[in-house]
Amino acid sequence: MNSLEDKKDFSIEDLLRIMTRLRAECPWDAKQTHQSLKPYLLEEAYEVLESIDHQDWQELKTELGDLLLQVVFHSEIASENRRFRFSDVVNALSHKLIERHPHVFGDKSVNSAREVQNNWEQSKFVKEERFSLLSGVPSATPALLQAQRLQEKAATVGFEWKSIEPVIEKCHEEWQEFQQAMRERDALQIRAEFGDLLFALVNLARFVNVNAEDALRLTNKKFTERFHYIEAQYDQNPQKMREASLEELDHHWNEAKKEE
Repeated sequence: MNSLEDKKDFSIEDLLRIMTRLRAECPWDAKQTHQSLKPYLLEEAYEVLESIDHQDWQELKTELGDLLLQVVFHSEIASENRRFRFSDVVNALSHKLIERHPHVFGDKSVNSAREVQNNWEQSKFVKEERFSLLSGVPSATPALLQAQRLQEKAATVGFEWKSIEPVIEKCHEEWQEFQQAMRERDALQIRAEFGDLLFALVNLARFVNVNAEDALRLTNKKFTERFHYIEAQYDQNPQKMREASLEELDHHWNEAKKEE
């Protein structure tokens, strides 16, 4: 059998062997723990999202590999501590997918993707003996995404408006309440009402089939690119930018928009 160093095509078994060897022979890999790897797991997940946003499919291939590494890494650490193995992760996932898709692997019928999602949430609630339908949304999830997932879960039992009109009305209502808090200069109330306004806007995003987290991330990217254009007009010199008027900066901003 060829050594790993001589191979050109690798299997998942090869990957597991590589990980085992790294844990045994590489000082950095050997000292990692579940806790120390947490930042890398988040970083790799966001890099996957970025490659999808850019529609860079070669980069997506690479980033998915980096994300898979995190799964393999955590599984290897767990195996060393005799908690579970990578094969247990695969088995658990396979059983879950089969159980939660009875319309594919059983005799249940569904009529829409929404019905599939509702069945999935109901299945998790029963199988995992959850306290609430809203369980399963990690507290560390970015707030916009967390809001969208909470709303989606509540919607599986019909807790949502049936049309977009009351959703829009709710956004207007929250905007008025935020303005009132601003007039009263109540800092705590301003924060609370702003949160309510964002939550209402996330609900509006759901009704127009927009992922709020994705939308804001893409807007952040657009802002960054336009601001970079402005910086270039001043040779990346912050002092020159501070000396410029807002009108001048805004003129370059509009130029950046035309360049897109």
